[in-house]
Amino acid sequence: MSENTRATSSPKAPAAKFGGRGLNVAIVVAALVTVAGLALWFAQLSGGMVQTGMRNLDSWGLYITMFMFLVGLSAGGLIISSVPRAFGMAGFGGISKVAVWTSICCTVLAIGFVVVDLGQPLRLWELFAYSNLGSPLMWDILVLGAYLILSIVYLWATLKNEAGKVSGKALRVISVVALVCAVLVHSVTAWIFSLQQGREMWHTALMAPWFVSSALVCGTALVLIVVVALRKASYLDVAQAKVVKMLKMLGAFVLVDLYFFGCDLLTEGFPGGPGVEVVTMLTTGSLAPFFWGEIVLCAFAAVVAFVPALRRNGLIVAASVAGIAAIFCKRVQLLVGGFQLANIADPGVMAQHTVTNWESGMSGAYQGLVYWPTPLEFGVALGVVGLGAFLLLVGLKYLPLKPAEESR
Repeated sequence: MSENTRATSSPKAPAAKFGGRGLNVAIVVAALVTVAGLALWFAQLSGGMVQTGMRNLDSWGLYITMFMFLVGLSAGGLIISSVPRAFGMAGFGGISKVAVWTSICCTVLAIGFVVVDLGQPLRLWELFAYSNLGSPLMWDILVLGAYLILSIVYLWATLKNEAGKVSGKALRVISVVALVCAVLVHSVTAWIFSLQQGREMWHTALMAPWFVSSALVCGTALVLIVVVALRKASYLDVAQAKVVKMLKMLGAFVLVDLYFFGCDLLTEGFPGGPGVEVVTMLTTGSLAPFFWGEIVLCAFAAVVAFVPALRRNGLIVAASVAGIAAIFCKRVQLLVGGFQLANIADPGVMAQHTVTNWESGMSGAYQGLVYWPTPLEFGVALGVVGLGAFLLLVGLKYLPLKPAEESR
């Protein structure tokens, strides 16, 4: 039987099949990973941020990389759900509520990585008590909070619309606002970097559209993975044509993202231009594995998306994973690359608390990567991701996220 026939005609399995022992075990495992991450975070709080690989000259690391990455992932669910409603187009079957829930989970994780990066949770209070509203960092905090609230409101309105308590017109208005907010949150996050004139890698007007295009890639890919997995588990009943439609969108988003990347590289690397050192660092320098990894992974995702014979569920998931991994490589290039090129001639006192690889002086500090996460950072990051998995699985088990009859 073909995939399309099986997806549209097979009887829906009872809820017990999805919400049985396997799901409960997965929830427990995710909870244990979260607890382990919390224990490591408490160790970080007690011992200080010096336990991480971050220093004065590379003050952001894995936590902010994951923050950027998860803000992008959160866009996919909201965009996949809100664009069809906002513009009155045909949607993607009954995946709307699941897509928005994945968006909410990713936004919670993005905020979680900001918290662990602050060093002390009480600094959250200082953010608001002594906030500078002229700072892009504060804009991002405010927009991200509004984005999370709006995502929750959007999910609530969708559920009420199915119950006949919210009109279709009101839901469409919320969809438009959600779409605008999704674009805005990525633009503001991009401005945090692009307004840093002292960082050659970051100071570009393309950063905001670049962030949005990357969000469309990894967000759509995440929704595809979740939809294919839930359909196999008999949680969703989505036609293969809908999945292929999303896959084609993923391929288009990948090409757009590569186009923006190419434009930036051409501008930076043109002979005699100021950014030749940036292009050299990416293509042949210490960040080359991440650069070429992104190119290869994006090419693979595009090929699967546009070659009909390859559009099988296994390869669809592989292409989606490749798209997400490519965007993560891009985030690493962006963040670490901004610190990789020295922007000051005399950094002042050098010690283990101020510069990574300080024993060999500035030349040694910049020989390889200026930053690499410590095991503690990997553990804390894994714990935050475990929290996201826990929220996603608990939501799938207890929230009314299955498609209503009329939405299929």
